[in-house]
Amino acid sequence: MVRAHFDKLWRFMRRLGLRHDEVDDALQEVIVIAAHRLRDIQTGSEQAFLFSTAYRVAARSRKRHANRRELPDEAMSEVADPGLDPEEASERARARALVDQLLSDMPIELRAVFVLYEIEEHTMAEIAAMLDLPPGTVASRLRRARADFESRVERSHGREAADAKTGSTP
Repeated sequence: MVRAHFDKLWRFMRRLGLRHDEVDDALQEVIVIAAHRLRDIQTGSEQAFLFSTAYRVAARSRKRHANRRELPDEAMSEVADPGLDPEEASERARARALVDQLLSDMPIELRAVFVLYEIEEHTMAEIAAMLDLPPGTVASRLRRARADFESRVERSHGREAADAKTGSTP
């Protein structure tokens, strides 16, 4: 059960703001919880159980570490595609770092829905089941998350334009 969803769970928890070194411990906690509750997990709802548990574990972990400053993590980068030239690989790494930065301050309840829908490409119905939320709540959070993300992108572009005018670099 866990093996089938491990990679997606790892990415999900990482995108929820856990540092690379925290994700393994948090995933271990998810696995222990699943092992203890194995009899309670209904056939066909394994993914929903794992992701809702991962969401709660990540939220608790973020609360415990609320005073720390989240730093970009090169470990999030994808395995290098041999077909990419170095410039393209560098541009992709910058784009991933920017997305991570833009997501870093988004409230976790919005961030979870945004990541699952926009990055992991789950449907709203799947997200509702995974996070044990009413479909209307998922839709509302996704709308708010998109608006929040777009606002952050606009502010980021405004800072880049200001830096370019003054000749400073971020």
